[in-house]
Amino acid sequence: LTSFIPLESLSYSHISSDYHDNRKNEEQHQTEGGLLKPIIFGGLDGILTAFAIVAGAAGGALDPSVVLILGFSNIFADALSMGVGEFLSSKAENEWILSEREREMWEMDNYPEGEVQEMIDIYVEKGMGREDAEMVIHAMSKYKDFFVDVMMAEELELRVPDDDHVRTSMKEGFIMFWSFAIFGSLPLLGYVIIPVSFPELEEESLFASACIVTGVVLFIMGCVKSNFSATSWYFSGMETLLLGGACATVAYTIGQYVDNLVA
Repeated sequence: LTSFIPLESLSYSHISSDYHDNRKNEEQHQTEGGLLKPIIFGGLDGILTAFAIVAGAAGGALDPSVVLILGFSNIFADALSMGVGEFLSSKAENEWILSEREREMWEMDNYPEGEVQEMIDIYVEKGMGREDAEMVIHAMSKYKDFFVDVMMAEELELRVPDDDHVRTSMKEGFIMFWSFAIFGSLPLLGYVIIPVSFPELEEESLFASACIVTGVVLFIMGCVKSNFSATSWYFSGMETLLLGGACATVAYTIGQYVDNLVA
């Protein structure tokens, strides 16, 4: 029989089979996207908070020593607050999801027919035929834990956290703290390095260095963010840079306005 099958069809079949077999081993997905939120959010909040202090101080013509005192004390206090807040909020959300899962589990124990019917209706609304939906849901309902987890995703659109969710929340809070602190310190480094390395430069160069550092870091953070989205690196970088620049402009303008009021 194989003599009647074109050789080209056989070769294409082997190529297709090899391709899909290799994809099973080589296909990789980005699994660190969950940590992107505390890194990007903490970094952006930190660097914009620090630059807002620098811009406001520059607009108000404050002494560089005042900028350093206000900047570093505020950055590390806010970093601690953000880290603790991220931990507590993430932990509270996970505990709420688990409480919802317990409620769904109770309903599955006491009224399984209603839960099964709800899932069938959901799958039918998504476009599956009723007979197929009934077959799939009745098969899944034999495995209660699995069925409840699917129900959480399909009915409530909630992802059940892992058993070590408290540790994960602590990790997110830790990352938030250091991301905020590290990125928040960058606009202030010029106020430390330049007076020591280039004492002949004027104070205006300090604010200029903070602007340059902040702009470059914002653009890089936007480019990194594009790896976890469908947006191009250039557009994502420019978006982050422009939004951050708008925040800094507001801080500088307010600083100038308040300085003119009290002068």
